[in-house]
Amino acid sequence: MAERTGGNTNVVPSGAENFFDKYSAGMRVVVEGAQADTGQTPKEVIWTKNKASLYRYQPSAEKKHPVPILMVYALINRPYVLDLLPGNSFIEYLTEEGFDVYLLDWGVPGDEDKDINFEHLVLDYLPRAVKKVLRTSGADEFTLLGYCMGGTMSTMYASLFPENLKNLVLLTTPVQFPRDEMGTYSLFTSGKNLNPDLLADSFGNIPGELIDTGNRMLKPVTNYIGTYVNMWERLFEDKPMETWLAMNKWVNDGPPFPGAAFKTWIKDFYQQDKLVKGEIRLRGQRVDLSNIKVPVLSIAGKKDHICLLPQAEAIMDLVSSEDKEFFVVDAGHVGLMTGRGAKKGLWPKVESWLEERSGA
Repeated sequence: MAERTGGNTNVVPSGAENFFDKYSAGMRVVVEGAQADTGQTPKEVIWTKNKASLYRYQPSAEKKHPVPILMVYALINRPYVLDLLPGNSFIEYLTEEGFDVYLLDWGVPGDEDKDINFEHLVLDYLPRAVKKVLRTSGADEFTLLGYCMGGTMSTMYASLFPENLKNLVLLTTPVQFPRDEMGTYSLFTSGKNLNPDLLADSFGNIPGELIDTGNRMLKPVTNYIGTYVNMWERLFEDKPMETWLAMNKWVNDGPPFPGAAFKTWIKDFYQQDKLVKGEIRLRGQRVDLSNIKVPVLSIAGKKDHICLLPQAEAIMDLVSSEDKEFFVVDAGHVGLMTGRGAKKGLWPKVESWLEERSGA
């Protein structure tokens, strides 16, 4: 590339031009945020309620298993992490294995949704979504698969509505909240350091950015510095960027958390550990996890700093199921779902476990 200034010609070496292109690409990500075409597995909306949508994914292979899967995600972050990119999508993988897959996306709450609580989500939204899944699939039973807080809600649903439930799969699902085993997370959930009533009364819905900051502060160096060190290394070493961009987009795409549900989540679960004590009541109905008798698979990550192993393993002693398994992978809260490790570990494990339990 030649640049003329007066009568002089300065030749910029092609290597320097390549450097500037990579630097420019990295700075665009830093300033504008990561861009990626996520959630590409074909789907259709088959039911809506308020901001929530129920998706049915188009099968990419012949249907082999008559029992459909209903996935329930958390109120934090967006569910497209389950369908990140073609070739790196848990949902795509399951459809290729012949499963009929559905996803309940809670959507993005507005200011008018600040009073939504777990009574609404577990007693109103979930039963209607389940009814639509059964009607659409033509099945009599279904598998409920919950991720993180979506798994916690799934356990509550399973204890209250055991009919038609065939299997329960929980991914990084906190059930018990022992303060002495919560590590750094207790700083953000103890009554001394966090007043959920004050936050909810001030904001209405809790901004996604605020929750994201709290989670990132559990590992500040890794999350604030290591992430972008990894980006620059990938750019300048010409490594693939697609998954990094998709994950960075997802991490920064958290929706607001309905204020009423946030108060309950912090006070009743984290601060008072009511779920394992059998003290959670939804419109007077007591949530008793011993009511769960269906096959249960709970999966957790060794490196997960958001849902620690004891929190996920606790379900094993609380359900009445004879067929139950706790499976640990060497990954973090999100890493267990995406990337090479997921394709070799979590995905085949869930598929093989369900294959044995999804017959007619």
